[in-house]
Amino acid sequence: MTVDNIIQFSKYAIGGFVATIAHIVIFHLLAWKGFAALENSDWFVKLFKIKINLVNTATRSRNAMIDNGIGFIFSNFIAYLINITWVFNSGKHSLIVEISLFYLVSGISLIIGTWLMGWLIKRFSMRTTYAFGANAVTAVMINYAMRKFFIFAG
Repeated sequence: MTVDNIIQFSKYAIGGFVATIAHIVIFHLLAWKGFAALENSDWFVKLFKIKINLVNTATRSRNAMIDNGIGFIFSNFIAYLINITWVFNSGKHSLIVEISLFYLVSGISLIIGTWLMGWLIKRFSMRTTYAFGANAVTAVMINYAMRKFFIFAG
């Protein structure tokens, strides 16, 4: 790995951190006020001492996946803007193709990660916040490789 690759991945990680924070905030706000998906033991509930609507595990699983999908739309746009202005070189494809590929790849990783999140909640009654973390790790691994080698010019 060259110094340039290390710098690029570091920028990607910082940009991804910003987009992930946006996703986490949007996801948890929706899980609180939109489609109820939090439990009293979730860190967001404890940290902000908020009152939540409790739902059964099946509903929580479904709602967490909906909240994640909505969060994806907004945080992915933030990620795209960071990627084209700071991390990668645009221009390998036309703008429409580039954005389409960006959302397609991100969408595939979202589907895989969201399925994993829902499965972890249903199968192991995992805390929503931890299951969301598994979703985020999955997305990072898939997205970096696809963006670097297939979507952007370098």
